[in-house]
Amino acid sequence: MTFNPLQERGIPLDRQLRNWRELNVAPIDPDRADPYTRCRIITMNGIEIESIMFSHHFARRCPDLEVRQRLAEVRYIEAQQQKAVNWLLPGLASVLETTLAYEQVAVDLTAWVARMEPDPYLKQAYQFGVLEDFDHLYRYANLYEMIEHRKAEKIVDQLTEVMPGRPTKMHHRHPVDNVREHYDRETAQAISKLHALTVMSAEQQTMNFYMNVGPMYMEPIARQLYQEIGLIEEEHVTHYESLLDPSESWWEQWLNHEYNECYLYHSFMETESDPRIRAIWELHLNMELEHLRIAADMFRQHDGRDPEQSVPRELPKPVTFEPNKEYLRELLATQIDYTTLGTGYVQEAHERFQRWQEQLMGGEEPPSERVIAENRAKSGEEYRLETEGTHPLYSLRTH
Repeated sequence: MTFNPLQERGIPLDRQLRNWRELNVAPIDPDRADPYTRCRIITMNGIEIESIMFSHHFARRCPDLEVRQRLAEVRYIEAQQQKAVNWLLPGLASVLETTLAYEQVAVDLTAWVARMEPDPYLKQAYQFGVLEDFDHLYRYANLYEMIEHRKAEKIVDQLTEVMPGRPTKMHHRHPVDNVREHYDRETAQAISKLHALTVMSAEQQTMNFYMNVGPMYMEPIARQLYQEIGLIEEEHVTHYESLLDPSESWWEQWLNHEYNECYLYHSFMETESDPRIRAIWELHLNMELEHLRIAADMFRQHDGRDPEQSVPRELPKPVTFEPNKEYLRELLATQIDYTTLGTGYVQEAHERFQRWQEQLMGGEEPPSERVIAENRAKSGEEYRLETEGTHPLYSLRTH
C-alpha cells in the first residue's frame, strides 16, 4: 500500500501536548522483549535527538521571530516524543547492557542500509563503518562478561553474531581521512538522503552516549574502553555527516528531517512485534505528519519550491531490523583490511595513518586489545557468539 506523508493529515499541533500521565510510559521487559524492539527504540531516540538539535541550531541562525516561535512549538513536542521513546528502555538495564544494544543497532541498521543503498560510493561508506561497529560489539561483549559475569546473547539473542571485525585499534585515523565526499542534492536519490540522515543520527546518539557514560564505571579497563571507542564514534559522526550535501538550505534540511521521522515511524509501525510499542509508533507518526506539513509549508514559502521536488511522493520500503549475518561475513572476508586515504579507501596502512597511530598509541596496546586479553585471563577464553560457524578469516579464528 502506497503512503504519501505529504498528502496525509496528522494530529493538529495544538492537540499534541501530553500530560505527565500520558508521557509516563511503561518500559519494555528486558527479559522478554524482542531485541529488535529495543533496537527500534534506540534508533528513534537518536532520530528525535537529531531533530531537536537541528531545530536548535536552525533557531540560532534564523532572524525571523515567527519562524523561531514555530520551531520552538514543534521542538517542544518532539522533546516530549524523545522522552516517551527513550523512557521505554528499562531502568533495570546496566549502562553496559544498553551499550551492547546500541552496538547491535549500529551493526544491523547500518548493514541493512548498506544492502539497500543504490549509490556505490555511499554504500561503501556504510560497509566500511559497519565492520568497525561490529568489532566494538565484540569488545564490549568481552567487557560485559568480565565485569558483569554475563554473556552478550542476553541482549542480542541469536540475531547478531559477536566476533572480531576490523580491529578497533585500526580505527584511529587522521581526521582529514574521515571526511567523505557528499552526495549531490540535485542528483542523489531520495532514499540516499534518508539513509545518510538516519545512520548519521544513530551514530551521533552513540557518540553522545559514550561521552557521558564512560566515566561512570569504576573499573579502569571499562573507563579506558569507553574513552577509546568514544573517540572512534567521533570519527564515525564525521564520516557520516560529511555524506550530507552542505548546500541544502535550512528549509530543505528541516523538510528532510521531518520526512525522515515520518518514514521511520511508519517503518517501525509496520514491522514492530509488540502491539503496545506499535501504538506509540503510530501515535508519533500522526504527530510527525503535522510537523512535516508545517515544514513543507515553510519550504514552499521560503525556498519557493514544491516539497515533492525534494522528497518522494511515497515512502520507500520500510527500514527493517533483521539478521545480516551472511552479509557481514562476506564483508569481513573481503574488506576487513580497508582504511581511508583522503575521501577514498585503500588496503594498506599509509604514512599518515601510521604516524597518527604511533602518536596516539604511545608504544602501548590500546584498551580494545587489553580487554580481550584480560577477559581471556579471567574467564578462561574470550567471548564470542558465532552462530554460523567459525570466523570467515582463518587468522581471526580461535585456535
